[in-house]
Amino acid sequence: MTIRTRFAPSPTGYLHVGGARTALFSYLHARRHGGTFVLRIEDTDLERSSRESVNAILEGMAWLGLDYDEGPFAQSERMDRYREVIDRLLAEGKAYHCYCSKERLEDLRAGQMARKEKPRYDRLCRHRSGPPPEGVSPVVRFINPAEGSVVVEDLVRGRVAFANAELDDLIIARSDGSPTYNFTVVVDDYDMRITHVIRGDDHLNNTPRQINILRALGAEPPVYAHVPMILGEDGKRLSKRHGAVSVTAYHDEGYLPEALLNYLVRLGWSHGDREIFTLGEMIELFDVANVNNSAAVFNPAKLQWLNQHYIKESSAERLLGPLGWQLGQLGIDPATGPELVRVIELQRERAKTLKEMADISAFFYCDFDDYEAAAARKHLVDDALAPLARAREVLAELAAWEAEAIHAALAEVAEELGLKLGKVAQPLRVAVCGRAASPGIDVTLELLGRETSVQRIDRAIRWIESGDGE
Repeated sequence: MTIRTRFAPSPTGYLHVGGARTALFSYLHARRHGGTFVLRIEDTDLERSSRESVNAILEGMAWLGLDYDEGPFAQSERMDRYREVIDRLLAEGKAYHCYCSKERLEDLRAGQMARKEKPRYDRLCRHRSGPPPEGVSPVVRFINPAEGSVVVEDLVRGRVAFANAELDDLIIARSDGSPTYNFTVVVDDYDMRITHVIRGDDHLNNTPRQINILRALGAEPPVYAHVPMILGEDGKRLSKRHGAVSVTAYHDEGYLPEALLNYLVRLGWSHGDREIFTLGEMIELFDVANVNNSAAVFNPAKLQWLNQHYIKESSAERLLGPLGWQLGQLGIDPATGPELVRVIELQRERAKTLKEMADISAFFYCDFDDYEAAAARKHLVDDALAPLARAREVLAELAAWEAEAIHAALAEVAEELGLKLGKVAQPLRVAVCGRAASPGIDVTLELLGRETSVQRIDRAIRWIESGDGE
């Protein structure tokens, strides 16, 4: 048997971390077993679905590198097929038209609630005879078995049984003829020969209904794996305030897809105490049966730690494109300054995200508007005038503009003035970078270039002399 999994998001918003984890688990299961990964867009909710959301899902999948083998298939393009199956179930006596009014159903529900009974349709129209009432557009209901039970051998939750007596005669087509979610999912999984359905455990209660429809179609149900939801650190369902933003927002914030995938795979799954996994290692090691059946907790600090790890370990060439994009968001053309590879090598240990790396590297490519207030108060003071002026003089005349020569020159200035090197380097750093933290002052000056360095030192001297910092 060829393993076939699917990821089936609804295009009513962006691809969020919960959906991305489901996609990843489905992708890994298919890849590990040499199977097929299908992407399906469940867009039958025409009012809430949008092309923008479809594009956001596709962009998120592409950025993460979760390449699908078939699709994307859109449910909105399969309406004829759904109607065909509905007609078949009606013809075979496995579904029926229901003419009950909204008011009757509301009264029925209210009475059941008052008697503390589980609300469900009483199947009045299941046994209706005679001509249908005039002027009423009926819904179509599936005839759910009245006896027995549906047993789900879930790969994550284990054996789960549902009594058929507790299940409703599900509406599979609305009064306007449009199919409902639980029905379209069944037809799609049947037609697409899905063997394993990996999805959130909020769908578990839908599973017995879907299995009964599949069996009515003469199909063998797929194997199910319902993964627990993701919670915020406060124990509540994950939301935007916890970091449940779109996957592409993590791209915009300077995260690497490798880091996000690595983080997502560890949300509920583990392989010993190991924390770092390449995508190839995930494919080799992932087993959905080892997913924990308790909810996972989203920890933004852990994700940031992983991202910093990948920034440190990735080649500079790997980071060129993402960092260049981040600089572009700041209105910076990397071609106007030092080689980006050299900047990456200097800054990779200093940034948790590529957005942060771009922010702390911007001074290499464009002048800054103002000095960091605390750094200026501490280092751009009257006592810094002499070392800045002397450093400027020496640097302007330096024969070889390279880090080693710059370091030696600044050391000589410090010795000449009877100062520790830091008393020269720190005012110089704030003068050329605008802040108190940067890579080594010698390599920083080398990458900035002589002309820019001297100009910024001159500006800092004027700033101190004018008393702007007071």
